[in-house]
Amino acid sequence: MSKAMLKLKQHLKKLPTLKADLEHQYPDAVVECWAFDEHRLGLKPIVRKIWAPVGQRPVAEVNYRYEWTYLYGFVHPHTGQTEWFILPRVNVPWFNQALKAFAKAVDAGPNKRILMVIDGAGWHRSDKVEIPEGIHLEILPPYSPELQPAERLWRLADEPLANRCFDEIEQVEDILATRCQTLITMQDDIRNLTNYHWWPP
Repeated sequence: MSKAMLKLKQHLKKLPTLKADLEHQYPDAVVECWAFDEHRLGLKPIVRKIWAPVGQRPVAEVNYRYEWTYLYGFVHPHTGQTEWFILPRVNVPWFNQALKAFAKAVDAGPNKRILMVIDGAGWHRSDKVEIPEGIHLEILPPYSPELQPAERLWRLADEPLANRCFDEIEQVEDILATRCQTLITMQDDIRNLTNYHWWPP
């Protein structure tokens, strides 16, 4: 059996067990299993293939300027519900702020427990991470993006930015903010994209 298949089988067993443990530990609380990831976007263009008339070569303007913003995405695969935050960096302080804002947005606390699946980035594992009440972090095995449903959000998030060139990072953030508002309404599409057959309900 390959290492990738072994990681998958172990994860398939672990997540439902962790969710069941939380339900047993907090019998009066709702328990949900969410996924979280960050995505870097900036002035460097996102180039994608497009349709063009036969004999014509499509041209995309590019401007290789390296200024970035970061999209923090939370998804509940079972329902397709999402929460989004656009932040300037990825580090422990900003991760703490995102966790705090997310916990408030979904009413995490004594009566609602969130099992949050995240990758093993250094700022996720730091002992300086401040975990709000009601949030329980579960770190994925190394090199296993195929186990992270939130990874599948980024192609949707990128759509209005693809094959476009921007002068200022604020332009990117404005378009991204509008796109996030649209994505919040696309629960069916996001559920179909992220609700893996093995994901706990």
